[in-house]
Order: sequence, then structure tokens, then C-alpha cells
Amino acid sequence: MVFTARQIADFLQGEIVGNPDVIVSDFSKIEEGKAGTLTFLANPKYTSYIYTTQADIVLVNSDFVPDKPIKATLVKVSNAYQALASLLEMVNVTKPRKAGREEMSFVAPSAQLGEGVHVGAFAYVGENATIGEGSVIHPQVYIGENVKVGKDCILYPGVKVYRDCVIGDRCIIHSGAVIGADGFGYSQESGRYHKIPQVGNVLIEEDVEIGANTTIDRAVMGSTVIRRGVKLDNLIQVAHNCEIGEHTAMAAQVGIAGSTKIEEHCVLAGQVGIGGHITIGKNSRIGAQSGIISNTKEGSEVMGSPAIPLKSYFRSSVITPKLPDMYKQLAALEREVAKLKEKLAEEG
Repeated sequence: MVFTARQIADFLQGEIVGNPDVIVSDFSKIEEGKAGTLTFLANPKYTSYIYTTQADIVLVNSDFVPDKPIKATLVKVSNAYQALASLLEMVNVTKPRKAGREEMSFVAPSAQLGEGVHVGAFAYVGENATIGEGSVIHPQVYIGENVKVGKDCILYPGVKVYRDCVIGDRCIIHSGAVIGADGFGYSQESGRYHKIPQVGNVLIEEDVEIGANTTIDRAVMGSTVIRRGVKLDNLIQVAHNCEIGEHTAMAAQVGIAGSTKIEEHCVLAGQVGIGGHITIGKNSRIGAQSGIISNTKEGSEVMGSPAIPLKSYFRSSVITPKLPDMYKQLAALEREVAKLKEKLAEEG
């Protein structure tokens, strides 16, 4: 990657402030900027670094006005963070991609590989599986029988996709993720648990990204569904028969119990726990470590365990550190009241 500020500005439809011919060949964080790199300023907390960074080009929002001279060339855009993402994506797609099968991989005779598919060493592609054109199957990936993988997907090393599961186009699944393991389903009789066969599958729609060591269980019947555009962080558990709505994002260590529906455009912070058989309304925002035990309405903002409205949670959190002193005061008041009652009784 070698680009001038002019080329970058043309690509992003931005405005140059400074030397249009300066050249960069890499990216850097603004606080660690080096000569020959491009960085960005989107968060106002980092504004002070723009005056000291050694990076040669800085992407800034179009309304940025410096307080003093800046050494770097600025490229003003409507959204600096989105502009950076566009540049990174452009650089990423220009990298050469492998195609074909490596030695020591196994592809069943009945499996179908699209044009330009790459299958790494020690990967396994089962009977009647199909992999869409341009997809990359890294080493040690397991793809079970009848699995369908769409076009331009990336399955990183160690991904396991159980039988009959379906993955849409342009999905990214990171190392250690397990798609389609049995749901946690048992019946109890005479003090013993009896396994309920999980005969459904997992359906993942287009443009989904699934983090490392995340697990999505297959349905008892029907499908566990991950709708298009969903972004799942590392170490998330999605139980059987759940449905995750379009463009919902979840941070690490979220756990979702069975048959729960999360509607579109929701955001779940880290370590949220959601009970089974409930619905999270669209556009909901759930704070870190919250416990959800009942339905939430559209546009809800909640936090705590059990979760309560966000404003109520913050008001309660201010009171919580004062509870020991309040308890002492209450105990003292109870003693005073008891003494007054005794005195009144004596006088009466």
C-alpha cells in the first residue's frame, strides 16, 4: 500500500489541508503515529495527539478546526471513522487471496466447491456440502455433511460447522467458533435426564461476523436464526431456537437462553445474560452485566440484574454506596423510637 494524500482524498471524496503529495504506506494509532503512516481522529478525547503525532496524514471530521498549527496533512471527511473503515477495506481486498485445495485437506466426492474457493490443509468438507465462489476455508476447519457456505466467506482455523447448517454470503467466522452443536435440551424422568434429539439446524444470513470461540446451537426443530448484518463478539453463547434480528451487535460473553428473540438493531454490552422464551424489542440497548428475565419494549435502555430502566439504575447506583451508613442511621432511629415508646408508656 503506497498512496498520496491526493489519492486518498479522491477515494474518500474529502478535502485536503496541507501537502497533497505526501506519501503513506501504513496505518497507525494517532498517539503512536510514525512517519509514512496514516491515522485518524474521531474521538474528541484524542484531540491533543493531533498536534504531536508523527503520522503524515490524519483523517478528521469535516467540522474539525485546529487550535494551533498541525504538522500532518489533514483529509477532511464527513465521518473520519467510517472513512478509515473504507480505506482499510480497500486495502484488504487488494491483498492476494489463495485459491484451490492444499495438500492434506479432505473434500468429499459429493461436495461442491465454487470458483476460486480455497481449502487449507487438514480442513474437512463433508458429503453434499457446498461452498460458494471466492470463499476461504482455513486449515483445520470442519464442515459437516449438507452444510451450505455462501460466496466470499472466510472461515478461520478451527471453525466447526455441524451438519445441515447454512451460512450466507460474505460471512466471517473466527477461530474456534462452533456452529450447530446440539442445544441444551433434556427431559427429566425418575430423577434422570434424557436427551432430546436436536434435529434442526442453524441459519446464518448474509454479512454476519462471528467472533472467536462463540457457539451457536442448532434448533430442536426448525432453525436457530442469525439475521443479516449481525455482529457477534468473542465468547458468546446463543442457545437453540433463538433468533437474532438484523444488524444487532453483541459484545463478549453474552449468554442467551433458548427460544429467545432479539429484534433488529439491538446492542448488548459485555456479559449480558438473557433468559429463555422472551423477546427483546428492536432498538433496545442493554448495559454490561445486565440480567434480562422478561420482555423489553422497543427502544428500551436497561441495566442491572434484574435489569431496570437505565436512568433508574444510575439513580440507584448513587444510593448503593451510602446503604451501610443509611442502615446505621435507621438502626439508631429505631432505638430512639423504642426509647420514646417506653417513656410514653411509663408516663401513661
